[in-house]
Amino acid sequence: MSQIGPIIAASGSLGLMSAERLVAGIRPESFARLAAPGGTTIQSNHPAFVFGHLNLYPIRIMTALKQPTGPTAYPNTYEGLFKNGQPCQDDLKGNIYPPMKELVDFFSAAYKSAIAAVAAAPDSVLTQPNPVEGRMKELFPTIGAALNFYVGGHVQNHFGQISAWRRMMGLPAA
Repeated sequence: MSQIGPIIAASGSLGLMSAERLVAGIRPESFARLAAPGGTTIQSNHPAFVFGHLNLYPIRIMTALKQPTGPTAYPNTYEGLFKNGQPCQDDLKGNIYPPMKELVDFFSAAYKSAIAAVAAAPDSVLTQPNPVEGRMKELFPTIGAALNFYVGGHVQNHFGQISAWRRMMGLPAA
């Protein structure tokens, strides 16, 4: 029985709850728009970009755990739109990014699947060295440490961007 997996999964579950609160009150036509408080456009990640970017990570979790990717396999178009380093664009006409419902539903299904896999992962897998080389291995030396970041810190970091975006859009705190 895993002792570490459920600890990591608890952080991931918080992300799922945060997602529900953060999308509450957002109109689909605003989901992929840059905020422009006082008429000045702010180059900051909007919810479509954040959810799309986060949607690239559950498959990494499943791959690290050597599990079938199932509902974590994202559409081919996501990589080009949302990978690290891609610019967040103001989608005035709604033709750049996938619709709000698609991105949020995918996030929910993919993270639920990945979090369940983490919760069930044996400690012997989670304590193995992180096979990724470079900075990620320096920061997260074990598979468990990397997965903890993917379901916890990474999600919450980007959700902070949505929280700030909400305020700039005149929405209340989530």
